[in-house]
Amino acid sequence: MIRYQIGSRLPASHYFDVCIHVETPDPDGQCLRLPNWIPGSYMIRDFARNLLDLCAEGADGELAIEQIDKSNWRVAACEGAVTINYKVYARDLSVRAAHLDHSHGYYNGSSVFLEVMGQADQPCEVLIERPRADHCAQWRVATSLQREQAEPFGFGLYRALDYDDLIDHPVEMGTFGCVSFEACGVPHDIILSGRFECDEARLAADLRAICEHHIRFFGEPAPMDYYQFQVMVIGSGYGGLEHRASTSLVTKRDSLPKPGQVGVDDDYRDFLGLCSHEYFHTWNVKRIRPEAYRPYQLQQEVYTDLLWAFEGITSYYDDLGLLRSGLIDTQSYLELFAQVMTRVQRGRGRLRQSVAESSFNAWTKFYKQDENAANAIVSYYARGCLVAACIDLKLRALSDGARGLDDVMRRLWQDYLEDGEGVEPEGIQRLVSEIAGADLGSFLRQLIYSTDELPLVELLEGAGIEVIRRVAKNGQDRGGKDASGELPAVDPGAALKEDDGGLVVLRVSEQGALQLAGLSADDVIVAIDGLKLSLAQLENRLLRAQAGDVWRVHAFRRDELNEFDVTLQAAAATTFVLKVADPERAEQAWLDA
Repeated sequence: MIRYQIGSRLPASHYFDVCIHVETPDPDGQCLRLPNWIPGSYMIRDFARNLLDLCAEGADGELAIEQIDKSNWRVAACEGAVTINYKVYARDLSVRAAHLDHSHGYYNGSSVFLEVMGQADQPCEVLIERPRADHCAQWRVATSLQREQAEPFGFGLYRALDYDDLIDHPVEMGTFGCVSFEACGVPHDIILSGRFECDEARLAADLRAICEHHIRFFGEPAPMDYYQFQVMVIGSGYGGLEHRASTSLVTKRDSLPKPGQVGVDDDYRDFLGLCSHEYFHTWNVKRIRPEAYRPYQLQQEVYTDLLWAFEGITSYYDDLGLLRSGLIDTQSYLELFAQVMTRVQRGRGRLRQSVAESSFNAWTKFYKQDENAANAIVSYYARGCLVAACIDLKLRALSDGARGLDDVMRRLWQDYLEDGEGVEPEGIQRLVSEIAGADLGSFLRQLIYSTDELPLVELLEGAGIEVIRRVAKNGQDRGGKDASGELPAVDPGAALKEDDGGLVVLRVSEQGALQLAGLSADDVIVAIDGLKLSLAQLENRLLRAQAGDVWRVHAFRRDELNEFDVTLQAAAATTFVLKVADPERAEQAWLDA
């Protein structure tokens, strides 16, 4: 049994105090290490940079510690038990690491708990202590860890099966709100931290609908006996990270349903989609996962070209789950799907990177995006979602709606339950062909390994969906809806934001008008044809412009004023709108549950 203890002597300092007691250390010197990344977020994060004041002692006093590399240490050999103490600086308000201040505490085990090398398969106890500050007297604890000697939501002793289990149950502490419901007999809690206004009964009912749909999709019983949604509510933010019996979420206040709110507005729809996405991961990623991640190797990058399937397929089912559980209607779902099509189509990265390459290079490209990302890479989430749709529609077309991607996912789940093994690099492709009853190898290779345009429009039209393409109305136009009013005939080929000094260029499109003229990201446009323009004024001017018009643009690059002649280009129809053209066909060929 490895015994961990975590608390804080001074939460305002952002320090967690951690202690580890090892009863039977390695006689040659106990090695310790901290993960460099967290499962579900594929980037080296070097959590050890936040570890301070590492020390150890045995029965005879203090023990020397040798640092091996950035995240590995060796404690000097000794007789008997060893106790290790250290601090962790926690000021990352995200779902990936740890955060502690006067208002709350949160941590993922991968960022705070050192692994005792050679004993990672041993059971662990963790004593979660109340921070030592008067204002923490009313704090509670939320985690899906198994309680050992702790009251529900109480500080005290918890247990984990092994180190992997220990770091896969994040902990929230503070004066949070809690809403409870059951889904297919499994207790669920929604933990709401931060300041918020929410129709809690409606939120519980809507999440129950989503959870019951996903459980029944894969088949009862659910793979966990308890589940927790940990929601950090802030002014502006969005994100989530899956765990085996919980998920950590960050959302803005406007995304929660307000008391008396009727319908599902865009913000609440986005939040429900996020919850649906992370809950679907309970099966697809946390249990069904690539062979390369069995087991996880958290010290270095682990490469796989399958993230398109585990994130892209999940992205396909997150919004589809909202439709199937009755929370949104068909047109709302088509709007969301058209927005994904629009995001992919607007980036030239889709012409440079396949979803397999995007998956493989997540570590250095997707998770380290810069101002040129839209020109250089494609999202394995977004294009992966579209690839999943192509597979689903193809299977349904070949079987007159009798089979689809649902059958692939249920088969993956059954295979996991039978053998517990990971998915091989081409395992999903073989399974799709098997379910299709035909060799779809060439079709799948084109979807996954090429940068060819996806055959999605043809497949959608075959499923009774009308596909409309138009130009973007402005920079806020995400697609999915008919555009009211006049549309511009030209496109400057850049994303801009308004600033006190002018219009800041956030990014330029490759071969777009601004890039060809010489402008680039971080330039500040101060005048166009001698006039200072707001973003709204620029959009109005674009409505009057024609392709071939030349604008004289003055812009600062750093502290130097430059002049550019920008020749406007015709706007491309990269914005999608989807509508049901044949309701009966659409239900049979795609949208039925």
